[in-house]
Amino acid sequence: MPTKRRTNQLRPVKIQRYPGGAPGSVMISAGNTRVLCTASIAKDVPKWLLDDDGQPKRGWVTAEYAMLPGSTPDRKRRGPDSRGTEIQRLIARSLRAGVDLDKMPGVMITCDCDVVVADGGTRTASVTGAYVALTQAIAHARKKGLIAKNPIRGPVAAVSVGLIDGQAHLDLDYRLDVRAEVDLNVAMDHRGHFIEVQGTGEQRSFSRDELDNLLDLAASGIRKLIRIQRQAIK
Repeated sequence: MPTKRRTNQLRPVKIQRYPGGAPGSVMISAGNTRVLCTASIAKDVPKWLLDDDGQPKRGWVTAEYAMLPGSTPDRKRRGPDSRGTEIQRLIARSLRAGVDLDKMPGVMITCDCDVVVADGGTRTASVTGAYVALTQAIAHARKKGLIAKNPIRGPVAAVSVGLIDGQAHLDLDYRLDVRAEVDLNVAMDHRGHFIEVQGTGEQRSFSRDELDNLLDLAASGIRKLIRIQRQAIK
């Protein structure tokens, strides 16, 4: 079934504050996909970030990712799996690129990304939404005196792209994702620099020109997502 979107068009994206106990909490929706992103603060860091005197050298940002049991038509079993572990590492690496950890010594922020509805692009939506939750948590930590200087470098966001019937498409929902011959998940910062590129030839190999085209398409989508993030933060 053909999509009603243009091939270079994002799904409708909303990032809204979500009431919760964590200092950072948003719900991001990308089309039908919905992910609850929260950010919690702890006043300790991993032991390997301590100096010889036991004092923290810098802070840390990490992430956890899970799909809730009712997020897919067939119930998703609770508990960790290899896919979820790989995704949460991607989320954490992307978020750390958006902050200066040296400016938040002794503070660890954990971003939890729980998929409420999965319709493709859950990992990229998690990165995009979790960044907004992270900024909320950092603002809270500064207000409480836990962080003296603003550690935020700038927004980070992520999007998927793929080749379907030889044509590049932006922001794959499930219907497009299962048809993709090639798909990529791309995370970038506000300067247009790449943080992570995960690419796979699902049904065929792809050329350098096709890769460049997909990366350009992802960059255009991420610029739009960063504008949405900035509006949500305001």
